[in-house]
Amino acid sequence: MNTQTENHVLVHLPDRPTTLPEGDANAVGLTLGLIGDEWNLLILRHALVGVRRYGEWRTILPISHAVLTRRLAALTEMAIFEKAGVENQARRFEYRLTKRGRDLWPLLLTIWAWESAWVPEHVESLPRMVHRVCGKEFLPVLSCGACRLAVRPRDVTGGFGPSGTWERSVPTATTRRRSTSAEGGAGLFPQTMALIGNRWSAAILGAAFQGLHRFRDFEQRLGAPPTIIAERLRLFCELGVFEQTPSEERADWPSYRLTEKGRAFFPVVIVAIDWGQRWFRAPEGPALVYTHRACGRDFHARLTCDACSAPLRGNEVEVKDPA
Repeated sequence: MNTQTENHVLVHLPDRPTTLPEGDANAVGLTLGLIGDEWNLLILRHALVGVRRYGEWRTILPISHAVLTRRLAALTEMAIFEKAGVENQARRFEYRLTKRGRDLWPLLLTIWAWESAWVPEHVESLPRMVHRVCGKEFLPVLSCGACRLAVRPRDVTGGFGPSGTWERSVPTATTRRRSTSAEGGAGLFPQTMALIGNRWSAAILGAAFQGLHRFRDFEQRLGAPPTIIAERLRLFCELGVFEQTPSEERADWPSYRLTEKGRAFFPVVIVAIDWGQRWFRAPEGPALVYTHRACGRDFHARLTCDACSAPLRGNEVEVKDPA
């Protein structure tokens, strides 16, 4: 991911939020550009369980030297990793997760939970998540950080904030899904990557959660080519994430609305946005502002354990290989 803009080079510090240039890409665009890349997610998945060295990723992942080198460099530039020498081993380096990088663990948990519930076919088995506090395998439950009640999409209201526009929220990096024929399958996140692994896919999904449902609205608000919008809408319907229904205005103007499966992806989206707005701050203010209807306070995502209802913390979550 390139974090340079036409007139600015962003400076990322591992323990402090990045200040974005006024009027430029916002936190949503930068975050979706980062996570809308399966290699980034797979590299982070293994980093969160202790992988630090280049050779370990090459052994675990079906990834080329050039691709891994580029991804590690980009993640280091964004202060997700810090590159450090290995003690007593000249010319050996480790890529250690920073505070910013470690803070991505809720995103991985929500992706695993959604894939486990809604995607029956996986080339690789999904990892098991164990909550050390209660000792049980768990699924993360999206809750309100203020009142701790579990939330569903309709429990949260809001939209664009001071730095939020459709144009600024389109992912900043153009990404390609890896070839399923050439590189051994769709990996650990097959349908997640269909939803967010392309800049226009991610933009359309985000727009659907913002209330858009007509072809012309996606086209006008996002500025994507009509052929791309048509292809993405068709794919989302095939995956069961959208359903096509006749428009209330005209029968030949179909509406594309989120299904139960599509709405179930909400925790992934909101956790990603929450992370992005903590670590990328525009001078004008946040890109998106949400309120929890039940308590009336600003909504910030919090994950709890479905087994014991306690809040989940990174050092209390153990990710295990499949049994």
